[in-house]
Amino acid sequence: MKSSLLFFVLMVTYSVTNAADSTEAAPEAQYESPGIRIPAATADEPIVELSFSKAAAYLEQGALAWTREHQCISCHTNGTYLYIRPALTRSLGPPSDEVRSFFVERLAEFQKMEREVLRKGTRPAGLIYLAAGLGQWDEYVSGNTSDETSEALELVLEIQNEDGTWGSADCWPPFESSAYQVATMAAAALAAVPDWTDRVAGDRFRDHIERLRLYLQNTTPPHEYARVLKLWTSVRFDGILSEDEREQIFSMVLKKQRPDGGWTIRDFARPEEWGRGNRAERLQHESDDIRTTSDGHMTGLALIVLQQAGSGRSAGAIQRGVEWLKKNQRESGRWWTRSLNTDKPHYITFSGTAYPLLALQLYEL
Repeated sequence: MKSSLLFFVLMVTYSVTNAADSTEAAPEAQYESPGIRIPAATADEPIVELSFSKAAAYLEQGALAWTREHQCISCHTNGTYLYIRPALTRSLGPPSDEVRSFFVERLAEFQKMEREVLRKGTRPAGLIYLAAGLGQWDEYVSGNTSDETSEALELVLEIQNEDGTWGSADCWPPFESSAYQVATMAAAALAAVPDWTDRVAGDRFRDHIERLRLYLQNTTPPHEYARVLKLWTSVRFDGILSEDEREQIFSMVLKKQRPDGGWTIRDFARPEEWGRGNRAERLQHESDDIRTTSDGHMTGLALIVLQQAGSGRSAGAIQRGVEWLKKNQRESGRWWTRSLNTDKPHYITFSGTAYPLLALQLYEL
């Protein structure tokens, strides 16, 4: 009943929004499917008072529209949705069964593929986000490790490379920007189901898990954003950070807080450090205003990591960051984040909304 009521409220919220939008020239949609239309994300979208229901509606409808129209798992939308949204069950009710069902269907398709085919392109990242999302569902929604989650994790480890990594497209920052980022997500997927990991550690996948641990422990992250991911991953995947390195990353995050209380993703990597540098020319020509504007993605992520890594001395920085989130939500429910890739869909506003919601829940707001 609670889930049904939440879905009704979300649909009403977007029906009203869409009706209001229809009186003016409609901008290009960011997400669109029959019955769903989310306007384009823009830097000048009006700021409104903090609304959890608007943010929740944006996540639900965006994930459903992407899933229905694209029929794939993308790191930036439904991949992020099923990884983050289950943890918000306490605040927002259960996530979408439809998205989970699609992940299970996609798993069956992955299982039929030749393993060499599955190792190529964006498939490894899609499979890893699939496993991570199913694991999060088990932890926060069902309370039991499902057969589908176990099968997904087995498949993830079957296609692991000898050096502990997985194939990566290396071209869509920040999600598919490096083998390192994909590996942190694989560790997060395993950490979401510790009972399964403990059972298989002494069986056929012990070496695979140790390979991953050694890779993350011994490989220098490609940029400071990846160092943040390493700190976040270390909260649940043991043995990849020394105490000195943990402190260094923690301090680095605090030092990069902007005067307004937020963080910007552009402070965490040089243009040429993203992926294979294929976004460098575009990012190098961005204005100072763009480069220094705090965004929802990095502010939410920084707050999550600061809270979960745990340090009392960050209380002041955390409070300023939370205040930034409370004052910068847009009328669509999103928090603005400019894409590192193109100036069209700005799909990073999806994680730029999911991360702030999780951060606000962690701080009991």
